[in-house]
Amino acid sequence: MDIVLASASPRRAELLRQAGLTFRVVPSRLDEGKPVKPWAQWVRDAARFKAESLLPRVGEVILAADTIVVMGERVLGKPQNKHEAAAMLEFLSGRVHEVMTGICVVHMMGNNEKDVRIYQDVEITKVYFRNLTAQEIAAYVASAEPLDKAGAYGIQGLGALLVERIEGCYFNVVGLPLVKTMQLLRRCGVAVLGESKSGKK
Repeated sequence: MDIVLASASPRRAELLRQAGLTFRVVPSRLDEGKPVKPWAQWVRDAARFKAESLLPRVGEVILAADTIVVMGERVLGKPQNKHEAAAMLEFLSGRVHEVMTGICVVHMMGNNEKDVRIYQDVEITKVYFRNLTAQEIAAYVASAEPLDKAGAYGIQGLGALLVERIEGCYFNVVGLPLVKTMQLLRRCGVAVLGESKSGKK
């Protein structure tokens, strides 16, 4: 089974390796546009559009994901600069936000449209930030870690020091909910942890 990861995210690639999977990286170039409500449906659709944009070949399983950080009525993307990163962190300080990841796998089993299988899911994790001081925000921004991450933090790095607790999947906050991803891949016949859809090794 040829698995293709439709993402340039090094964090998603590392999580898949952690799950023992072998895959190729072919980033989707699709511009999914600006998120709109309902957020969970939008992120689910965005992942599907990314997966389908690669036009899978017979035997391929395309895996795509899209993650957003939602706080109230705002969706926080990647900060454009250090000033914007600091503003995001100040906004999240002492509050609860949600990390939503849409996942989609497209399995091309034959040459006809009826041979295409598409499986989707969404993971939502609540993240509780502790109250941050101005000095802590400045120090974290100076590390440059926030600049390539939605919401201006990475829970797998120094950003762990900002988070009081979470409710839900930790790996979702990193960028790819592993259990739900495993379940979708198994439905395509991919053996993850020794099992596929049929349960046979």
